[in-house]
Amino acid sequence: MMDEARPRGRRAAFGFILASVLMNAVSFGLIFPILPNLIRSFFGAINASTTASAAQWQFVFGGTWGAMQFVASPALGVLSDRFGRRPVLLVSILGLAVDFLVMTFAPGIGWLLIGRVLSGLTGASFATASAYVADVSAPDQRAKNFGWLSATGSAGFLVGPAAGGFLATHAVHLGKFALDPLRTPFLVAAGLCAANWVYGLMALPESLPPERRMKRFDWAQANPVGSLALLASHRELLPLAAINFLNQVATQVLPAVFVLYTTLRYHWSLAFLGVTFAVVSVVQMAVQWLAVGPVVKRLGERGAMILGFGAIIVGFTILALATRGATFFIAMPIFEFGGVAFAGLQGLLSRQVSASEQGRLQGAIQASGGIAAIVGPAIFPLSFAWALRHLPGLPGLPLLISAALLGLALAMTLILARAARPATAPA
Repeated sequence: MMDEARPRGRRAAFGFILASVLMNAVSFGLIFPILPNLIRSFFGAINASTTASAAQWQFVFGGTWGAMQFVASPALGVLSDRFGRRPVLLVSILGLAVDFLVMTFAPGIGWLLIGRVLSGLTGASFATASAYVADVSAPDQRAKNFGWLSATGSAGFLVGPAAGGFLATHAVHLGKFALDPLRTPFLVAAGLCAANWVYGLMALPESLPPERRMKRFDWAQANPVGSLALLASHRELLPLAAINFLNQVATQVLPAVFVLYTTLRYHWSLAFLGVTFAVVSVVQMAVQWLAVGPVVKRLGERGAMILGFGAIIVGFTILALATRGATFFIAMPIFEFGGVAFAGLQGLLSRQVSASEQGRLQGAIQASGGIAAIVGPAIFPLSFAWALRHLPGLPGLPLLISAALLGLALAMTLILARAARPATAPA
């Protein structure tokens, strides 16, 4: 009876985590097209000069957030291995609610930066959710379930950016105080995170039973350097971690410069950006729900990585050279098909460690993502600002740099991922 009940429990737990990730993704989607413009609003009207200044501050914001992720993510990952996924998820979600409230009422760019510090310290929900998925998925189903997890995030971005663009045109009146319309999405995002926290408190089950947890909390593993040591402790894991890091750096280009790039080059409004993100999310969901399973089944996880990286390279190159906004919608389905690479890579990574190390693995991956979030803003916003001032004919330079990094990831996949083979995995 226990064995028969276990699959149903797994399916129920997976459904809970998808719902939680969906609500978080909606809240992030609300502010995604707004934050760069809120930063730029401190410098004046939209032009090349204010856009370059905003891009430089994007470097500060991105680097700060990445540094906080690098410091906090490993500890949260180890905490989830020791005490379970549920409490870490709840703390992360509550921290995001506080973060969005701080940014809602930030009187200056310094306070806005404090909000990003809070977000970086507590924003480990996706990494812990990934460990949760690994807990409740059979090893041969993980790539598909990671695809579903990513698709659920895409569903949130389907609603979030469009709603954020709409909300950013409506002021909220709190008594005699009228909130800047650009702040409205942050207030709504805070409310969504608070509702998500209440939902998780009442309904989210624990996925890691006590007998499968770490025996004790170890600071040597929880500090950033110690957590990254895990990535070097398995011969098959290290090359995959290096490929993942290149992918993490390369994909920083879109949150770093996409809004500034498209509003300057194509003159897209916030409302149109919201519609654009909605279209992107539909394509992402289609790829993750419909393509990941068949692609991984036919080509394997490594084959999915090769195909996905190739697609992103082609799509980014087209977008970098496009002089008309309509071309974006030609490039978009090509680079979004690259989502199969993420699912294949996550599936291979999770195979290399035991059940009691899944949280630590995801914490280490997010810590490397924190480094990527420091390196990416040092490359993309600054190269964008440099191109605007010194190479105005090529504002898509950051996208070309990203394509080159993914080309290196593809080459490493072809050469090094051959050695990656499934290690002992939990039942």
